[in-house]
Amino acid sequence: MIYHLFNYLKSFDIPGQGLLNYLSFRAMLATVASLLFALWFGKKTIAYLQKKQIGESIRNLGLEGQMSKKGTPTMGGIIIIASILVGVLLFANLTNIYILLLLGVTIWLGGLGFLDDYIKVFKHNKDGLSEKRKLLGQLIAGLGIAIAVWLSPDITVMETVSSAEAPQATEEISDSGAVSEPHNEYVVKSTKTTIPFVKSHEFDYKWLSPLKGVWNWYTKWAIYMIMIVLVIMACSNSVNLTDGLDGLAAGTSTIVTIVLGIFAWLGGNIIQADYLNIMYIPGSGEIAVFMAATAGSLLGFLWYNSYPAQVFMGDTGSLALGGIIGVCAVLIRKELLLPLLCGIFFVEALSVIIQRAYFKHSKKQYGTGRRFFKMAPIHHHFQKSGIPSVITKPEIPTPEAKITTRFWLIGIVLAVSTIALLKLR
Repeated sequence: MIYHLFNYLKSFDIPGQGLLNYLSFRAMLATVASLLFALWFGKKTIAYLQKKQIGESIRNLGLEGQMSKKGTPTMGGIIIIASILVGVLLFANLTNIYILLLLGVTIWLGGLGFLDDYIKVFKHNKDGLSEKRKLLGQLIAGLGIAIAVWLSPDITVMETVSSAEAPQATEEISDSGAVSEPHNEYVVKSTKTTIPFVKSHEFDYKWLSPLKGVWNWYTKWAIYMIMIVLVIMACSNSVNLTDGLDGLAAGTSTIVTIVLGIFAWLGGNIIQADYLNIMYIPGSGEIAVFMAATAGSLLGFLWYNSYPAQVFMGDTGSLALGGIIGVCAVLIRKELLLPLLCGIFFVEALSVIIQRAYFKHSKKQYGTGRRFFKMAPIHHHFQKSGIPSVITKPEIPTPEAKITTRFWLIGIVLAVSTIALLKLR
């Protein structure tokens, strides 16, 4: 709103008005605004949740310090979502397609998580929303983004096409303009994305299409859209699984959002994109403001969520955060970097898959289900003692705060490694 207000008043030549044209400046303002609002709103929300006795119901799983969390207010994801909205609505360009899509996904998945938390807390149903309904809600979000990427004329990338190929390429161009000879740069609808360790740093989903000719166009977009849906659903579920220790999901999400914000700023700046030889995506730089607001809201939330937590984010926060991360990665064409950047989330989800698969396999083979980990997701494996598993014997459990800190450190290493891939060919 402030961004649009100053644009409206630009003829009045207000001192400092030009600063709002800089993405970096607006990103910093969004971070501070979201952080301060999270601190203020978080205190009010926690007091309200405590007054209404909206606390977490804890099942005794034999984890150290687990029962002390009983009654801790949940549904704290409201703090995160509200703080993001404050920063974005104040300082982002609300006519930008990328901002609109991220806002839509945040509200949709946040609402889905809120419904799940509401059923658990107010309906006293520990299972919450059924797994099928959760997946359906995430599927709808993923399909909405995939369709927007496919059909929206505002979601494009800049490609360089040789003069010989230019007439053929202009058939797919919505807005083109010659830059230089013998090569021209065009804004096109594309199924290209970023992939590390190759010379051009680009991968085109059309290479996966088994068909040629006109059918190749349909199949490449079908493959790309399926990939978009899978990425968004996987991210949303992975962050949800990671939310099991005080500050774990919020801290690791902060690291990821900062890196994605940097990528968005670089990829949306034609000078920086050209210098780093990475894909230029017109308009995507605005995503940096959204991710800055997200990072600020998470830092404010961590003030109350760090060990020992005064509030839990619940599915309200974790589903929305995962969706934001997945959608951002898709829109800036960095989804193939997520297994490295989101390595913590990836391993958390993988540990659950391995645990379930091994338990079913061992039950068929031996008649009794056996554990691969002491407990899944994997952060609980380090927290539990006294139960043997395939990969370890009973041992002294690691304190919760130490597990969280170590996971944060691993997340930082993964984030730095992901950024370093920009220069690896």
